Amino acid sequence: MSLSDMTLSESPTAPWHAGEVAIQAHLGVAERMAELGPRVIRDHLIEQHRAFYAQLPFVVLGAVDPEGEAWATVRTGAPGFLDAPDPEHLRVRAAPEPGDPAEVGLADGAAVGLLGIDLGTRRRNRLNGTVARAAADGFSIRVAQSFGNCPQYIRVRTDPEPVPAAAAAPLVSHRLDAQARALVANAETFFVASYAPGADGTRQVDVSHRGGPAGFVRVDADGVLTVPDYSGNRFFNTLGNMLANPRAGLLFINFATGDLVQTTGHAQVVLDAPDLAAFPGAERLWRFTPRTVVRRPGAWPLRFSPPTARSR
Repeated sequence: MSLSDMTLSESPTAPWHAGEVAIQAHLGVAERMAELGPRVIRDHLIEQHRAFYAQLPFVVLGAVDPEGEAWATVRTGAPGFLDAPDPEHLRVRAAPEPGDPAEVGLADGAAVGLLGIDLGTRRRNRLNGTVARAAADGFSIRVAQSFGNCPQYIRVRTDPEPVPAAAAAPLVSHRLDAQARALVANAETFFVASYAPGADGTRQVDVSHRGGPAGFVRVDADGVLTVPDYSGNRFFNTLGNMLANPRAGLLFINFATGDLVQTTGHAQVVLDAPDLAAFPGAERLWRFTPRTVVRRPGAWPLRFSPPTARSR
């Protein structure tokens, strides 16, 4: 059964939108999540999260370009390049990256998602909100939703080392080339951006982490990616967005070389898939068909040690 066969007849229950509620209801957890959501999803940054972001050397972002395509990307800097001057705003001091397909989606007034993740401690926090650009050295995000995530499926990586970013031009295609396919097929970590359109023309953008054993993402001969979805917090931010709107963007990072693969395309969540048993521990699958692939060799100016553990 595909979630595309479901309808969005479920009424939104703050802070959840109709796509999230539809999946929660399908799995019988909507009532519990309706009670839990307002307690854990805030419209501001708590002090602990404000301190956490200031310690990070990179942050993952989800953005939407003028054509409505979702992109996941990363911004990097010395710890302190992120700071929260007050509970309603997070500043990102990072220069524009013209070679990044997500850059046009980070314009003033744009909806954006953000994930802060510490690979050494496996802590992660998320927020979404609206971009405000008032300085040349970056932008601020006005917080709409802020919440923490558990450390499941994060591979431990330590000793981040800053290096100069390569000046190579981005390589753009409509399919995964051999190098991109190899990175995806061997990944144990990637990030996914998605969004739900609001009735008033606004967007709720999210970007999240996905992890598993090396090779947990299957790449079919036709270039379609199949991704296992494991047990989690039952928020279903990403899958709910995919139900409301099948556009998504994926980011794969080679932590040893700094190569980035960014792809935008069509996502479909599949329940009771006949091949589910091929993905041990998965509760459902989702498939992703790339429309545009951007490979940026050496573009990420950080290098990490190899992962030391896989945590469930």
